[in-house]
Amino acid sequence: MIAGHKGEIPFVVLLLPFLAGIGLGLYFSFASCILFLYILLFLAAFAFIFLNITYKRFNIYKFKWLGGVLIHIILLLLGWIVVINYNELNHPEHFSKRPSDYLIVKINNEPKLTGDLLRFTASVEENVFKNKRTTASGTLMITLKDSAAKSLYYGDELLIPSTYHPIDPPFNPAEFNYKKYLANQNIHYQEFLAHNQFVILSRNEGNPIIAKSLRLRQQLVEKFKRNMHDPEAIAVASTLILGYKADLSNEVLQAYSKTGTIHVLSVSGAHVAILFILLSFLLGFLDKFKYGKPIKAILIILIIWYYSLLTGFSPAVCRAAVMISMFIIGKTYSRHISTLNILAISAFFLLLYDPFFITDVGFQLSYLAVFGLVVLQPVVYKWLDLKNKWADKLWALCSVSIAAQVITFPLSAFYFHQFPVYFLVSNLFIIIPSAIIMYAGLSYLLLPAIPFVSPLLAFILEKTILLMNKVLAIIEYAPYSGINKIWITVPEYLLLYAIIISAFYFLYKRRSGLLKLSLCFLLLFVTSISFKRWNNERSDSITFLNLRKHAGIVFKAGNRAIVVTDLSDSDKNYRYSIQPYLDSCHVNDARIVDPMADIQLPFLVKKSNLIQFGNKRLLIFDKSIQNLTLPQKLKLDYLCISGNPEADISFINKNYDYNLLLIDNTNSSSLISRLENEANTAHINYKVLLRNKSVVIASNYN
Repeated sequence: MIAGHKGEIPFVVLLLPFLAGIGLGLYFSFASCILFLYILLFLAAFAFIFLNITYKRFNIYKFKWLGGVLIHIILLLLGWIVVINYNELNHPEHFSKRPSDYLIVKINNEPKLTGDLLRFTASVEENVFKNKRTTASGTLMITLKDSAAKSLYYGDELLIPSTYHPIDPPFNPAEFNYKKYLANQNIHYQEFLAHNQFVILSRNEGNPIIAKSLRLRQQLVEKFKRNMHDPEAIAVASTLILGYKADLSNEVLQAYSKTGTIHVLSVSGAHVAILFILLSFLLGFLDKFKYGKPIKAILIILIIWYYSLLTGFSPAVCRAAVMISMFIIGKTYSRHISTLNILAISAFFLLLYDPFFITDVGFQLSYLAVFGLVVLQPVVYKWLDLKNKWADKLWALCSVSIAAQVITFPLSAFYFHQFPVYFLVSNLFIIIPSAIIMYAGLSYLLLPAIPFVSPLLAFILEKTILLMNKVLAIIEYAPYSGINKIWITVPEYLLLYAIIISAFYFLYKRRSGLLKLSLCFLLLFVTSISFKRWNNERSDSITFLNLRKHAGIVFKAGNRAIVVTDLSDSDKNYRYSIQPYLDSCHVNDARIVDPMADIQLPFLVKKSNLIQFGNKRLLIFDKSIQNLTLPQKLKLDYLCISGNPEADISFINKNYDYNLLLIDNTNSSSLISRLENEANTAHINYKVLLRNKSVVIASNYN
């Protein structure tokens, strides 16, 4: 397993306090405490240097642990400081901290066109306020809806109005936290621009190397299109080889995700390793010359880093590039380097450059997978002692897949809520096709257009991709191909890793205490999951969802649910905002009911606008009943104003007696504002869904 003594992996041990410091910085990223942290860092560093200078005079060698404690404190403080300094909101010149009429921004990534919307991030360079320009900083997410916007490229400088706004948090339970996702990329504001709301001030003002690389990638994508015909195959080739994902469909992504092979579509360590093997073969002749080995090492490192740049500098690629660069240097000078030390060093430098990498799922999965291959794979491989050479090779491949899947399972379950049952079959299958795709694709791109040769390589590439997609689709739709709706909490996620670590350590050390410990962790995990399921099956609730311009109310009774909405289950808003909530509640019987339809079930009766859910009564007040006067007040628990009716609070109060008034976001902003004022005047208990979190109310239908 891990080397017997921590002295053999010093960088792994030293990385831990640095990671702890980054963790503290992410949760306590206050600019006000930066000076205090710098003082502590200076004092710790001074104490460390002083003790090293005077260790003989004061007999410091008797307290060997003191130096280690100080190093750990220094690294922890360093990690904390790095995060605070990297967070753009802590910079005094951030564009959000000064008034502005216009912003001068520079596009800092490749704009991506989705439908008729063009999205890109831009670095804010200057604020313009009352015709005065001041230096500014910060990153802004910009969305353009304009045909002319298609001509924008990396490095273009724009003048835009200062109409940005904070990114919305998730409004519905279990909804993807897009605000947090962008904040982890140092993006906290976005702006939507309509027709002709931007002016191009200058072109190609970005880094010339990055600009040339992005344009080269576009040219290489176009080269795929010359001799390949299937759009799906072209999209997979562009993604797998060049990291260009703009043309990749959701159906293809889903197939790779559900079969546990999504890593193939992320340019990662395996792709860089294949490029390294190809370059080593092509440049092998240099080994015969006197200075051939150093020249070969320099060329391979430069090409690998340029390839990393070409594919977008993803965390996985950067990790692989750093590791392979250090491996090449070590081999060139015949030095032995521990793989775990290389892994730790690469993580340290990447996090020193961008501490927010630690929040990137790809970064986490990449490092965990490599850790699993180094630490767990040898343990798994020893489970079987096969005498047959080919059977042994097959088991070696299986052990690699098992180790990587086991170590990444808790993280995958936590983020993606699914487990691919046939991961071993799908991963074994894609080994050969993905290698063929990489070698054929790289050869096709590197070679000039040669009659017969280029079309042949493109044919091999296209047919291999289509075959791979077809087999993965078969695995995806096979019976029991995946376990879905896995929703675990942070403590359960940590318990899973405690189970894995203690179980594998038991298999390595064969100590009964470790087995008992892993069984205790397993019992705690099973108890937690079972209690959650039991609680879900016995609980029921009414949830008024925030679906922008659509209506949505979920009546959950145990593992059954009625969703009153005008959306279909195939609509992207339903899949994004409603389905995750149903899955997180382990609802396995959901039925969609149109707001105008009637339904009668044991736990819910809906007739026109009136809904009876157990002992709770709800009325949807819309245009169909906006002028309806009742002979006497109707007693309700909840009244929901929907569909922008022409009504006021006084009219509603004359006809209905209710405990809570809800105003959903299918109403106009002017109506919502008026109803809020009237409700405040009448001292009514109310909730507005527009730009607010959904309202979840526990109920009881028994």
